[in-house]
Amino acid sequence: MTPSLPLLAVAALVTGLLGAPGREVPPVGDVVEHVAGHASGLYWTPQRMARAVPIGLLAPSTLPSIARAALPQAAGGILAPGLPARPAGPARIRQAAAMPPATTSGTRWASGGSVTRTTGRVFLTLNGVDFSCSASAVRSANRDVVVTAGHCVKDGAGDWAENWTFVPGYDQGRQPYGAFPARRMFVAGPWSRSGNDDYDVGMVAVDDLDGRHLTDLVDGQPIAFDPPRGRRTYGFGFPADPPYDGERLLYCAGVPHGDPQRQTRDQGLRCDLTAGASGGPWLSGFDPASGRGTLTSVSSFKYSNDHRTMYGPYFGPAVRDLYRTAERA
Repeated sequence: MTPSLPLLAVAALVTGLLGAPGREVPPVGDVVEHVAGHASGLYWTPQRMARAVPIGLLAPSTLPSIARAALPQAAGGILAPGLPARPAGPARIRQAAAMPPATTSGTRWASGGSVTRTTGRVFLTLNGVDFSCSASAVRSANRDVVVTAGHCVKDGAGDWAENWTFVPGYDQGRQPYGAFPARRMFVAGPWSRSGNDDYDVGMVAVDDLDGRHLTDLVDGQPIAFDPPRGRRTYGFGFPADPPYDGERLLYCAGVPHGDPQRQTRDQGLRCDLTAGASGGPWLSGFDPASGRGTLTSVSSFKYSNDHRTMYGPYFGPAVRDLYRTAERA
């Protein structure tokens, strides 16, 4: 973990024009904001969406660029011959997917309910490469907030995403509620400065669609901070690496545990979902009948020596600050 660098706020004042599209603006507290440039509505054609690469990469400390996810995949991660091993332990991989099972490491969600509307796919461009992730609409004051992983918004200390678009309720190419482009993006300072996995959370305020706000159309899951650890959790997403294709909503469910490597404050959930599930919501207090729960984490990474456990960051004060900033955007 790299210590925080408080000079970031000063650097943003010097290097960015406040509020200018495509430029970073000063953080509020320890929140770093980016005003998204508006991509053409014609950019995300069905063909481009089908070709988007699911984000699945080693942690930024071992791989300098998220664009390496476009390299050949192996076991849900990427081939990176010649790169040094992570000195603190195993490398991490970004991956994160009758009544449905209450414990499963990966099952198609076929029970309907609110989660099928609030969960969706994200399509974005980083370093010239088109990627896909997962995300969730949440209840907010502005009715426009989407929560995903930080690495689905900004490449750690690197570039911000472009052409960022959320498709709620995505199902086998169908977009029943339309596509919502980003207008403002937010990550925590420790993620923006060093790709600190404890803060791998991104929040995006999206444009309305023909005058209607996102949660007016699809509703939103409630969000909670400082939740009790070890509560039964359902994790959802659109994994797109084999054996999955990103076309259907899948889920995992179980009781999460602490990080046995002690490299993060994250919790781990038994989960076989693959790349593309990154950013998918973790819902506690989940009711399978209604498809409603409380958002308490998102899918973040897997360790290279344990591909069956997905880790998600703990929603503490830094994530609360992110949310309060995003819902005022």
